[in-house]
Amino acid sequence: MTPATMLKRPERNKGGAKRQLSPAAKRRSLTGWAFLIPAAVLIGVMMFWPMFQALILSFQTGRGTNLDWADPLLFNYDRMLDDDVFRLTMTNTLLYLVIQVPIMLISALVLANILNNPRLRWKSFWRTAIFVPAAISLVSYSLVFRTIFATDGLVNDFLLWVGFIDLPINWLGETGTARLVIILGLLWRWTGFNVIFYLAALQNIDPTTLEAAKMDGAGPIRTFFSVTIPQMKPMILLTVIMSTNGTIQMFDESYNLTRGGPANTTMTMSHYLYEVSFQNNPNFGYGAALSYVILIIVAVLAAIQMKVGDKRD
Repeated sequence: MTPATMLKRPERNKGGAKRQLSPAAKRRSLTGWAFLIPAAVLIGVMMFWPMFQALILSFQTGRGTNLDWADPLLFNYDRMLDDDVFRLTMTNTLLYLVIQVPIMLISALVLANILNNPRLRWKSFWRTAIFVPAAISLVSYSLVFRTIFATDGLVNDFLLWVGFIDLPINWLGETGTARLVIILGLLWRWTGFNVIFYLAALQNIDPTTLEAAKMDGAGPIRTFFSVTIPQMKPMILLTVIMSTNGTIQMFDESYNLTRGGPANTTMTMSHYLYEVSFQNNPNFGYGAALSYVILIIVAVLAAIQMKVGDKRD
């Protein structure tokens, strides 16, 4: 036991009881609690209490505020099994997740590695330019994308001008192209956001490991995959979890770009939750059940990613 450890241990009297704190120590302790308790109360009131209320609400049925306990109690959760729209929105969301997230994170890794090159000219300009989309309002960029991909929009005008197409494409009116527009919008906005995280991780890589790899004859690609990527694993895991959670809870792109159309084939689960809860005849009980299913999916995927990605002892 070191002297420092002995000093940190609370002194005890002969009976083994802890010695009473001094008035100054008591004041410091009370001051800490005085700062902590208001924040804890706000978190409890603004977050955990609404979550508990939503859980209770998910066991109720009815329209508007005329709600009664469901019979059976899990009626809202059973209803999802027969809800074709919910299954479709889950398929759409998982499709965006499987396609968009890997492309976005791989692109972010490549761009971050390029922007980290000390010989790159105008480095600050390129870093700022690639992050700008993440700072733009979700609604604003969605409206811009709707305009660009309209039937008489910029994309169709350009494709007609170069002779790539003969007739304008209804980008937002067909299932495949509408999903493609949403994926392109997600890539445009969030790739630069992840680049910033990877740049921060690259700054913390030990340069001696890169020099050692170079001395051993490893080329840039081999060094990137064998030296750089392993040291970035914690940051990569963080971005994977954040991107997965964000995609599963995605609402703005589905609502603002395509309104969920055509025929709900681009609608996400969060968009459907909004439609059920606040559009037409609001069904808050079923909406609360949908929100808890989304929460469970997010929690399960995050736990799997942590289990698979975190290899620390």
